[in-house]
Amino acid sequence: MTLAREEEAMSVTTEKTVRELALEKPGAARVFEKLGIDYCCGGKQSLEQACRAANIPVNQVLEALEGAQHSGQAFPKDTNWRTKPLADLISHIKNTHHKYTREEIARLGLLFDKVCSVHGEHHPELLQLRATFQGLAQELTTHMMKEEMVLFPYMERMEESVIQKEPIVPAPFGTVRNPVSMMEHEHDAAGNALRALRASSNGYTTPPDACVSYQTLYKTLAEFEAELHQHIHLENVSALSEARRREIGRSAGG
Repeated sequence: MTLAREEEAMSVTTEKTVRELALEKPGAARVFEKLGIDYCCGGKQSLEQACRAANIPVNQVLEALEGAQHSGQAFPKDTNWRTKPLADLISHIKNTHHKYTREEIARLGLLFDKVCSVHGEHHPELLQLRATFQGLAQELTTHMMKEEMVLFPYMERMEESVIQKEPIVPAPFGTVRNPVSMMEHEHDAAGNALRALRASSNGYTTPPDACVSYQTLYKTLAEFEAELHQHIHLENVSALSEARRREIGRSAGG
């Protein structure tokens, strides 16, 4: 893109309202939340006006919006994890999926509180949604901690032993099938919670009186659902199944 075209695109962006940008640009709402820019009640302001009111250089916000739009993952989505070392897969799960999940749990908690305080009286389903999400968030937090502190370290030691052709150190939990079965059971419970959230929100369809924060909440929940499905699928079909395969190979003398 030429310099003139870039300046024109920047001009169009700064003239748009922050409400429009929050609804149109991927990641814009997150950027505004981090920088303290009100895209809901103060959403009628242009980006330039909002930056001036928040005393933030408009170029700083434009760079953050650009970064949010183009932020990608370290590996392409079509990566065949069955051909990658387990250590790489585990690192990807922790640094991409677990990181995202923790960040979004914190963000969604604040969004729920904000939206429920304004719309909860007329939309009591929001209170049930928040309770369901809080339960899911607590379960996911404990689930990820157990994976990172117990299961994943053992899987990495298992892989190192296989590569070095050394005996695999016995697991402190008897057999890897025990924590794997527990992780899969917890994945199923998370899936049930996601279905309950979608059903209670009518497929994340906002009512006519929904403000931008309300719309952002439902949009973020839909994104959280899609990402968590990918996260669970990756663990079930790659990490956990590979852990089983390695242990079976060990018991068979392979």
